[in-house]
Amino acid sequence: MRGVVMYKATDAVIRLTATCICGSDLWPYRGVEPADHTNMGHEYAGVVEEVGSDVKNVKVGDFVVGSFVISDNTCETCRSGYQSGCAHREFVAGTIGTQSEKARIPHADGTLVATPGQPTPDLIPSLLAASDVLGTGWYGAVAAEADPGKTVAVVGDGAVGLMAVLAAKQLGAERIIAMSRHPERQELARFYGATDIVEERGDAGVAKIKELTDGLGAHSVVEAVGTQESTMQAIGATRPGGHLGFVGVNYDVTIQGIDLFFAGIHVEGGPAPVRRFLPHLIQPIWDREIDPGRVFDLTLPLEQAAEGYQAMDERRATKVLLTF
Repeated sequence: MRGVVMYKATDAVIRLTATCICGSDLWPYRGVEPADHTNMGHEYAGVVEEVGSDVKNVKVGDFVVGSFVISDNTCETCRSGYQSGCAHREFVAGTIGTQSEKARIPHADGTLVATPGQPTPDLIPSLLAASDVLGTGWYGAVAAEADPGKTVAVVGDGAVGLMAVLAAKQLGAERIIAMSRHPERQELARFYGATDIVEERGDAGVAKIKELTDGLGAHSVVEAVGTQESTMQAIGATRPGGHLGFVGVNYDVTIQGIDLFFAGIHVEGGPAPVRRFLPHLIQPIWDREIDPGRVFDLTLPLEQAAEGYQAMDERRATKVLLTF
């Protein structure tokens, strides 16, 4: 691969150590979003090779993890903790692309976070997970206020849903209900902290959640799919006054205002401000207190990325790690 051109003094160029395929990458794969000549990939971790003259927070040789949204981390929105809405926001997917050997990262100081040192190979999958699925699942749990003593329900057993289970556990939730029909994902959900598994979907899934919660619904619900059924299931499973965190990319979802009105719940979500959480997530990974890297269940070389897309599209893989 040819070298990456440095465009601005605030840029950095990194050589990726590993990258991966996200569930949201399947939208262009399936034709929902444009795919022709699109720079694919938005999860990344690797070593800084070049920095612009204005970059101060990372240096050549640092191992870094970055968010899937470029942010300056200094604007008013960033300072409030919502870096995914930065005044200089740029999505890595479609513009930069990180399913590649190298990537140019704009606003490097506001987007990249250096690890305490050079990681051992076994830590790299977990650090890579922090750049999106862990940070997104964590945001879903935070938005749902998955606090100590609460019951949390997670709708979706993909990588983000599983990371929301991990986050709910780390945030102190007392009971964590994972909604899943897949035995291997159920097993991983229990590893990350799920106390209950619900296989029912739709209205039946809502009824089961209420059955488990004295007819009330969960205090906190994370929606991590983005379909009409999963969204309505998540709203229905949230008790009045409860909190719903939605982080599934929700194409073609329609919510009747009257349904949301009478639900009487708090709702927060959208693209996760991963940069807010990165400094806090890297340390427990570094200390081996959490192992989000287990969410990768298929590893392929980058040149076999097409096979990885097919495996995820056919649900033969939860998340695919791409190596060099």
